[in-house]
Amino acid sequence: MRVRGARERGSARWPAVLAPGLAAPRYEVLPLPGVLDQTGALPAGTTVTVTASPSRGLDATVALCEKLAAQRLRAVAHVAARQIRDRAHLHELLDRLAGAELDEIFVVAGDAAQPAGPFADGLTLLREIEDSGRRPRRVGVPCYPEGHPAIPERRLWAALLAKQRHADYAVSQLCFDAAVVCRFLDTARERGVRLPVLVGLAGVVDAATLLRVGSRIGVGDSLAFVRANRAAVAALVRPARYRPERFLSELGARVAAGARAPGGLHFYTFNRVTATAEWVAATRAPG
Repeated sequence: MRVRGARERGSARWPAVLAPGLAAPRYEVLPLPGVLDQTGALPAGTTVTVTASPSRGLDATVALCEKLAAQRLRAVAHVAARQIRDRAHLHELLDRLAGAELDEIFVVAGDAAQPAGPFADGLTLLREIEDSGRRPRRVGVPCYPEGHPAIPERRLWAALLAKQRHADYAVSQLCFDAAVVCRFLDTARERGVRLPVLVGLAGVVDAATLLRVGSRIGVGDSLAFVRANRAAVAALVRPARYRPERFLSELGARVAAGARAPGGLHFYTFNRVTATAEWVAATRAPG
């Protein structure tokens, strides 16, 4: 199953199983200058998640979320455990988000080499958030279809199973292979993961932009997966610009054939939000 020219024609006939994800996609951005120009044209209520960069700090993440809220977007801050200095710092961040009427966060361990405070991993932070009485209405956590370079597979599964008591959904790390994603979704179900899993995929992005943004934000946010995943490099470098048609076509076909359906679609935009949002709008337009 292959869709040609979907962006130009606006008539891609995706399997119905992907319609909900394309109707309400999530867009991930980096807290860098100029991103508000990209997000300003998104429809009100669109979910935009903001990464946590070790080089820029959590204040940059929360500040951008506040500005996205002013654009009438649903902003979701990535709260990195290893960047939290202490409980007072955590409470301050959660109170700022609540003050901006933002009721969702995404909890990650973070890429800092050493924890800034008492929270070395996402699970410890999730428990502290609940104990604080400041838990937002929705909390997301990451998962890893292709594994993690520093964490054994058994520990990843154990952590995800433990985190699901404190979370509402999971988002998969960026992957360019739909078969790998579908195997992960099926395995997660077999292992007892009940959380909806949103599939993380690249938006419309060119390799030069990916590498340029990655060098500015830090290895952990965008370059680590490229350096660790040769398939990702090949997928991005081969065409002048990567588009997700082929990935979504294969994903939809596999789900239609019986694989576990994703809980939604989460686009890694590398701050090329406009191009990705236009592609999504054209793809889901009636033919």
